[in-house]
Amino acid sequence: MLPVAFVQRMRDLLGEEAEEFLASLEKESFQALRLNAWKAEPEAFLQKCPFHLSRVPWAEDGFYYGKEDQPGKHPYHEAGAYYIQEPSAMLPVTLLSPCPGERVMDLCAAPGGKSTQIAAAMKGAGILVSNEIHPARAKILSENVERLGGSNCLVTNETPQRLAEAFPDYFDRVLVDAPCSGEGMFRKKEEAREEWSLDNVRLCAARQDEILDQAARMVRPGGRLVYSTCTFEPAENEGSVARFLMRHGEFSLEDAAGQMGGMAPVVGRGEGPVAAAAAGQAESSAPAAGGFAAGQPARGTFLPGRAEWCVDVAGAPLDCDAALAQSLSRTVRLWPHRLDGEGHFAAVLRRAGDWDGQERAWPANGLEKGISRKECADYFAFEKEALTAPIEELLGRLDPPAWDGQECGRIFLRFGDQLYISPQGMPSLKGLKVLRPGLHLGTLKKGRFEPSHALALFLKPQMARHCDNLEADGPKVQEYLKGNTFPAQGDKGWHLVAVDGYSLGWGKLAGGILKNHYPKGLRR
Repeated sequence: MLPVAFVQRMRDLLGEEAEEFLASLEKESFQALRLNAWKAEPEAFLQKCPFHLSRVPWAEDGFYYGKEDQPGKHPYHEAGAYYIQEPSAMLPVTLLSPCPGERVMDLCAAPGGKSTQIAAAMKGAGILVSNEIHPARAKILSENVERLGGSNCLVTNETPQRLAEAFPDYFDRVLVDAPCSGEGMFRKKEEAREEWSLDNVRLCAARQDEILDQAARMVRPGGRLVYSTCTFEPAENEGSVARFLMRHGEFSLEDAAGQMGGMAPVVGRGEGPVAAAAAGQAESSAPAAGGFAAGQPARGTFLPGRAEWCVDVAGAPLDCDAALAQSLSRTVRLWPHRLDGEGHFAAVLRRAGDWDGQERAWPANGLEKGISRKECADYFAFEKEALTAPIEELLGRLDPPAWDGQECGRIFLRFGDQLYISPQGMPSLKGLKVLRPGLHLGTLKKGRFEPSHALALFLKPQMARHCDNLEADGPKVQEYLKGNTFPAQGDKGWHLVAVDGYSLGWGKLAGGILKNHYPKGLRR
């Protein structure tokens, strides 16, 4: 049962289109995954993929999968070859358009779908700060960053205000996928319907104002801020944007609706995703106009509990000038009766000013200096034995020039006996709650080094001197995921274990037996 007040408001908002919209909420939701570009080349993946895939038109590497598929139970999932993600939720990062070498903030990042999508676009170059205010959800975020092989991501567990104090005018791009009333998840999650209330809508709208104010402080001049929700409520969508623009005259709306126009297919492809061709190539959906809808212009925002349109979360009309009101049509909405996905809203905001790429703002607390290479001697012994090249080289050469004009590299950080490698220019972690300050290399133990699961998931088979490549449909991979040992051949020492070319974890070979180092907490 849909909430009565919600149904009435959607009828007021959509008019004749409302019945089609309400009927769509009773249909099955669409399921999708997004390939991890660091590990899975689309063409090669589609050749061996066991799933029935068709493309999500608005997201590079996004694919619908069939009802009969179970990608969450496949070894490829444990290897981080893809992330299971609601198709509409892939849109905000497409609009954010992050690039290698930039500084990017994902302010409300858990469980990690958008952060890992950003990381893939950045190709390991630059600095990504992924934040989640709730500790338990921040842990899940960190685990997903690890599973998909993230190497340049700083995972924090902070309030937006503390981050704004630490990173004034710092980021090229900021994503705010805001906590909301979740109306866009009504079809997918029964609890979203049960938890909905008018009071919660008002609470969410006020919270969004606070988060956006802090996010604005972190965007550099000329930088981009993308705001998104998974709700239909105008008070949390166009209303939040209108209120933000009235408080922050230095920002203006870019045409998100125009950018996405023609990219979405018409809704209703029969029984859902079309099976891939026998050769493994996914069928591309033909672009069609009308799949996306522009945001609501004029009149501001409809607030629950009132018959008129307004923009104040308390219900009072604001003096919203005509130009601002009309500009709200530059935002974009995803309606479930118009395309194959859940409800979503997004706006692209640009801060005024120019940036020549030379003078970059420094974080308030300065930079991390890192430790000396002498303190990592046991790691380098492992590196020589197990990897085909120094880790700095494997991490790539896409980093931008350092601020002092010198060639940019990497720094090693140590927390207790845990060793990490981070991008040079990593902001100081002083005073911040940090779960992951870069790529976790492993543990420095007395006289030896034990590599981390995160390092294994980052590596590609050709980066390891020894690799045992298992078949996805063979018995050995299941034994490995259960934590069991099995016979193997090769040189004694650390072996990367992979499944069909996707790294899965570590094993240590001795006496013809591969000792299993798959983490106990992940074993089946």
